[in-house]
Amino acid sequence: MQWYMVAVLLTILTSSQGILTTLSQSNGRYLFDYATVPFLAEFFKLVVSGLFLWREHRISPSVRMTREWKTVRLYPIPSVIYLIHNNVQFATLTFVDTSTYQIMGNLKIVTTGILFRLFLRRKLSNLQWMAIVLLAVGTTTSQVKGCGEASCNSLFSAPIQGYLLGILSACLSALAGVYTEFLMKKNNDSLYWQNVQLYTFGVIFNMARLLLDDFRSGFEKGPWWQRLLNGYSIITWMVVLNLGSTGLLVSWLMKYADNIVKVYSTSMAMLLTTVLSIYLFSFKPTLQLFLGIIICMMSLHMYFAHPNMLVDLPTVKSPPESLKEVSIERQTDS
Repeated sequence: MQWYMVAVLLTILTSSQGILTTLSQSNGRYLFDYATVPFLAEFFKLVVSGLFLWREHRISPSVRMTREWKTVRLYPIPSVIYLIHNNVQFATLTFVDTSTYQIMGNLKIVTTGILFRLFLRRKLSNLQWMAIVLLAVGTTTSQVKGCGEASCNSLFSAPIQGYLLGILSACLSALAGVYTEFLMKKNNDSLYWQNVQLYTFGVIFNMARLLLDDFRSGFEKGPWWQRLLNGYSIITWMVVLNLGSTGLLVSWLMKYADNIVKVYSTSMAMLLTTVLSIYLFSFKPTLQLFLGIIICMMSLHMYFAHPNMLVDLPTVKSPPESLKEVSIERQTDS
């Protein structure tokens, strides 16, 4: 499967992620324990990866699987980061609308570019850095509310808590993504074996988080496994499947593409989210939002386009035939 096909699928799933999460709320709150959603998503990814690994091993018994402890011990780290990130996502959506949530998610490309340079030693051209800055400008523009409105109390249209959580989510996403790419490309192990290791620790840490919540509440509502599916609806299950499928696609991109492709793919989802939000939530798009989207599209083109497509390089014209003849005659005379 080509990487751009995976990127398109990831864009579609990501665009529906915020919408489904919002639809799963009732009167602005969750009827279920949202900490159980990441746990079930991790369990779903583990089962799917395990089945694919079993199938791969049956087809080719010589599948490469590194079992050394010095390698296995690296896999819990992204699980901890993703555990925090997944729960920050739910908290963010209690303060901001789905379009703002999706647009703020594009801040992750800025932090990803910085971490690329610092940790993975990925060199970015000046045009690519300009594209990253342009993307930051675009996301900021889209968040500015028109101050001609009577209800305008600030330049921000959502509580400051929502923006702080959005920035934290972007940083955590970039850190987890860069570290996961490092793990995936560290050796030539089977993708499904690497996924099994990642998601095994993901299940363990999410389970530990649920148990910790029980201890904090004094088991007031009973142990987590007894209320695991309380308040779940069809939409909630769709959120679980969405998160799980998105994670599997991301791991594929980390193995065979890179973080920038993943981040830009998810940023394209804001277009779909904006359009769908207009019909589902009576969202009224502003001029600033459309300007921000246009700037983000320009950033996308600047980052991936070949420099020759962005700059008209002067063409060197060959001298006229008469000048060539004069030059040849002078060489002959000398």
